[in-house]
Amino acid sequence: MRFHQVKELVAWAADYHRGLAEQYDQLAAGDVSDRVRMALEYLAEHERKMQTELANYLDEKSEHRKVLETWFDDPTDFPHAPTLDRLTECVSCDSVQDVLTTALTMHRTLQDLYAHRMERASAEAEREFFASLSSGHEAEVRRLARDMQRLEDY
Repeated sequence: MRFHQVKELVAWAADYHRGLAEQYDQLAAGDVSDRVRMALEYLAEHERKMQTELANYLDEKSEHRKVLETWFDDPTDFPHAPTLDRLTECVSCDSVQDVLTTALTMHRTLQDLYAHRMERASAEAEREFFASLSSGHEAEVRRLARDMQRLEDY
């Protein structure tokens, strides 16, 4: 479908984070080293946090209600969704670094999706909303990389 509301993209992203949390939980329960298990558990918790934050935007009383109701035209649908699905299917659990590399790639791809929507926004409020999401995601990527590197160093 070509026409979407901003809230559809936010709901999709929240659901994507939920799915990642579930996948990380499943991988952590598998046959992995203790460090990789800790990294996967950390990532699962991180993804649940991201899901909750995005879900809060969708609350009926959200200050972003107006921008969430905004329609956009994007003939490519959600442009990065197929890429994200492929990344999700190939999470490597050989080392903490492998897990981190895949997680960072997924987060940067989501950030690119927000930046894409920001660039194509038709209204200033929509542009600011996606700029805020992109900026917040960038901060989360930095924190994620820092925390996972600490785990790797110990």
